[in-house]
Amino acid sequence: MKRLALFAVSLLTASLTFAQQALWGGGPLVSPEVHDDNTVTFRIKAPKAVRVQVTGDFLPQTKVETPRGTWDMPGTAELKEGRNGVWEYTTPQPLASELYSYTFVVDGQRMPDPANVYMVRDVATVSNIFLIKGGQADLYAVNSVPHGTLSRVWYDSPTLGMQRRMTVYTPAGYETGNKRYPVLYLLHGMGGDEEAWVTLGRAAQILDNLIAQGKAVPMIVVMTNGNASQEAAPGESAQGFCPVSSNLPKTMEGSFETAFPDVVKFVDKTYRTRKDKHSRAIAGLSMGGFHSLHISKQYPDMFDYVGLFSAAILPGKDTLSDIYRDSDAKLDTQFARKPALYWIGIGKTDFLYKANADFRQKLDSKGYAYTYMETEGGHIWRNWRIYLSEFATKLFR
Repeated sequence: MKRLALFAVSLLTASLTFAQQALWGGGPLVSPEVHDDNTVTFRIKAPKAVRVQVTGDFLPQTKVETPRGTWDMPGTAELKEGRNGVWEYTTPQPLASELYSYTFVVDGQRMPDPANVYMVRDVATVSNIFLIKGGQADLYAVNSVPHGTLSRVWYDSPTLGMQRRMTVYTPAGYETGNKRYPVLYLLHGMGGDEEAWVTLGRAAQILDNLIAQGKAVPMIVVMTNGNASQEAAPGESAQGFCPVSSNLPKTMEGSFETAFPDVVKFVDKTYRTRKDKHSRAIAGLSMGGFHSLHISKQYPDMFDYVGLFSAAILPGKDTLSDIYRDSDAKLDTQFARKPALYWIGIGKTDFLYKANADFRQKLDSKGYAYTYMETEGGHIWRNWRIYLSEFATKLFR
């Protein structure tokens, strides 16, 4: 009887062990492995593969010509097959402090790293991420500092005729106090949504760390969905698990700008905000920079701080919205009221560089004051995280 009981226990133990291995993927393959010298090793088990590559923004970029201009695209590196079908690549040089993204390409098929559970979605592309600390990326890490709260909030937009979702960051101490806070409205780019600045932009970590260091004023950050045809990010609305695309209607034709007062009214009604112009900022990347430019001049008494991160500048030739009419006159009115900060940032190889240079020339010709930051690289999240880190420190002083 004892032998039977012992056999049953052994069988159960073996079954549980097998189940756990199936659940957690079996072996202890580590990828990526960040070494003490900040070189990084990538590994993937693919015993039947013929060719395995890794592609990511930690590799030298390649320039690709498209109808929209020249884009910086991630480079690729070859992995070598070792024992037991495990392919491996180690960066030849240490990587600078940064948040990096990457994927594998196995026999021509792009795929995520099965050993790395940390992933982000950028429009329709899913990539793995890793972080090298010891510099700029310390702002993007979760550190031992007081943390703010992220909320996904639904609001009514009468102008668009729908309920819509936004992401709101409230700083540490908001829930337990009665203080009123200034607000930064932070807008995403083409194909993004109200999740982009949280996942790809690390906005919550950046604000937590800057506020804890005393480099930024505690503030509320409102991250909207700039696609006026959408209720919310893909998979988060009544549209269900819809196809993900950057080619959405009602993005840069005036609908979002026209409806933006709905957002401000809701935020001022729902949160303990300071409701004056000096306590509001608006900034965005690419399409969000376009929205920030045109919203801020359409409503010149609403925002005292404006940030254009790699911004698109001009509407399409066939765009007829009143939002974009008399643009120069509206810009004159905006600057006549002396915004506290008009901030422009762009990368040297960004496909929107010339449009931004032309816009700055216009501002210069009129004697309008602005702050300018130029960085290496192109139309990439690495730059936009830097721009947010710089812009946030200059607000509400």
